[in-house]
Amino acid sequence: MLGVIIAACMITQPTATGGAENIGTVTQVYDGVLTSDVQVNTFRHIDRLFPVRVVKRGPDVLALARSDKPLANFEFSSGGKTFDLIDYMALNRVTALLVLKDGKVAYEDYEMGNTDKSRWMSMSMVKSVTSSLVGAAIQDGHIKSIDDLVTRYVARLRGSAYDGVSIRYLLQMASGVRWDETYTDPRSDRRRMLEAQIAQQPGAIMDLMAKLPRAGAPGTLWNYSTGETFVAGAVVRAAVDRPLAEYLSDRIWTKAGMESDATWWLESPDGLEMGGTGLSATLRDYGRFGLFLMTGGTAGGEAILPDGWLRDAGSPKTIGGKRVDYGYFIWPFSASPGSINQGAFRAWGIFGQHIYVNPRERVVIVVWSALPKPTGKEIISDGDFFAAVAAALR
Repeated sequence: MLGVIIAACMITQPTATGGAENIGTVTQVYDGVLTSDVQVNTFRHIDRLFPVRVVKRGPDVLALARSDKPLANFEFSSGGKTFDLIDYMALNRVTALLVLKDGKVAYEDYEMGNTDKSRWMSMSMVKSVTSSLVGAAIQDGHIKSIDDLVTRYVARLRGSAYDGVSIRYLLQMASGVRWDETYTDPRSDRRRMLEAQIAQQPGAIMDLMAKLPRAGAPGTLWNYSTGETFVAGAVVRAAVDRPLAEYLSDRIWTKAGMESDATWWLESPDGLEMGGTGLSATLRDYGRFGLFLMTGGTAGGEAILPDGWLRDAGSPKTIGGKRVDYGYFIWPFSASPGSINQGAFRAWGIFGQHIYVNPRERVVIVVWSALPKPTGKEIISDGDFFAAVAAALR
């Protein structure tokens, strides 16, 4: 099928100088056993790990002008210590950083071999893209309501634990379906999903999802699950009757003025896109997606998402009587009224990938990092850094 690229064996990636960049395997990525150089090469060339489908850019590119007030080095507090911008980038192994204020570039930097042409893995940042595609499908009339049942669109899940689960609960990760997200445990559901993807057998991941047991009633438990995002992608694929990459290209990528094609992992050759991982795009195009979210889901003069969608998607929810700082595959910041992060949210992926969006401050920050482990923690709090950047740009 046009637009599908089949991944080659994962050993080397040719460079512009005729050399080769060694890359690892996806299992090594999730085990956290790659050395620094190989890890960075791998994150930069994830389209070599699995078959991908291309997300095509359009003819019109949204220009990102340089700000008249660029972000200078600054100090901020985190964990009772004082750091500056350089500390943040060095200690958190940041490989690229983009800061947009009022849609203009206030700071842009590339490290560890990355350039403005490099594409970088999204990991779970793409979950926020998938939820946006659900919103677009509702706006376009392909999905009647966010409260439609998942099984209305994915027949394979009828008779499974997903019976009675609405799209809303799916997006909130409150389906009540049992799931173990532990990345480094070969016995976890997340690793079973990865093994199914490695096998490249059509339908194998959905078969896995259909066999999961129930842990509670829909809407009563919150449990982070990459499996839910695969199901959400399947809902969109069935509703719009076209590949997710094509729909993303048509409704967001071209409308928002992306400057480069992106790629998106597939479950199998010519199969379904991985709704929770595997998108690879340039730094500035991730920034443009952040601008799309910051404007409430409008692009090219068109409302791509329903009115109020981002307000709901980027706000905390109450699940089972408990507040959860999670929206529709988006992480809101728990911030007191009047604080700089009030109303801010982010798309967030393991190893330190972020798209921070602060509509009130008109700030978008994109971070690419290469933390050594999938379960590793940043040395300097990303949330503290984001707030400090927004404050410095006031």
